[in-house]
Amino acid sequence: MPLVTTKEMFERSMKEHYAIGAFNVNNMEIIQGIIDAAKEENSPVILQASSSAIKYARINYLMKMVEAACEEAPNIPIALHLDHGPDFETCKMCIDAGFTSVMIDGSKYDFEENVAITKKVVDYAHAHGVVVEAELGKLAGIEDDVNVSSDDAMYTDPVQAKEFVERTGCDSLAIAIGTSHGAYKFKGEAKLRFDILAKIKELIPNTPIVLHGASTVIPELVEMCNKYGADIPGAKGVPDEMLHKASVNGVSKINVDTDLRLALTAQIRKVFSEDPGAFDPRKYLTPAREQVKNTVQHKIRNVFSSNNKA
Repeated sequence: MPLVTTKEMFERSMKEHYAIGAFNVNNMEIIQGIIDAAKEENSPVILQASSSAIKYARINYLMKMVEAACEEAPNIPIALHLDHGPDFETCKMCIDAGFTSVMIDGSKYDFEENVAITKKVVDYAHAHGVVVEAELGKLAGIEDDVNVSSDDAMYTDPVQAKEFVERTGCDSLAIAIGTSHGAYKFKGEAKLRFDILAKIKELIPNTPIVLHGASTVIPELVEMCNKYGADIPGAKGVPDEMLHKASVNGVSKINVDTDLRLALTAQIRKVFSEDPGAFDPRKYLTPAREQVKNTVQHKIRNVFSSNNKA
């Protein structure tokens, strides 16, 4: 199956009340782990790359690896998405390269400027059969090119969200209801504003809603990393129960990045710690890939409920 857009994925997810995982990719092993999990769970999946990931992996290599994934999983709907596109030029590059979905992140601008840049991307993308995700509100945290202090974080205003979607024509909207980028999402207890989500869904019921900064920061993976030499104390994410609640209450796409980084790193550290003489990349990347697969399977089956939805 060739790459698809997220249009039909999201239409079904809204009707049947589940979410689709959007997993950030940086290298071959992460892509393979995600696709192996999607195949076993018979789940649609979104592979997404940030501009930093594209710079690292190089766009031609990335496209060929994703092409191979489509060939390996002919019965699985796979979308390729640009995560946090910083400007029109980056979005255009990805559209021209074959991405089927792009995000333009204008959340750092004021409302009118965000509308303007989003509409510019939407016009170009739609002319090329590509869908667009936009963002309204500001998530706190640090991840790749995103760096927003907790003081600058801002919940999405539901009334503004309706106006924004109507004026830009964006296909999906990332909202801020309390999630946060990176491994250190909360100092106290995690709290998501489900009241804001409900109001947004009431005002724009046909617009797919996206949650960024939604890794669980799986405690077992953090513990494994620290056990084998890492120094990431106190990392805390969004509990699975909250993400599942979001999945069945109107969120169509949930982004996962930090959990995949932890999965890969935990197993690599374990191999190096237990076998200091290991230098064959296959020896440490094979279990790392398997841990990524197990992590994605858990998300698909137990958190997003997208298994058997392919």
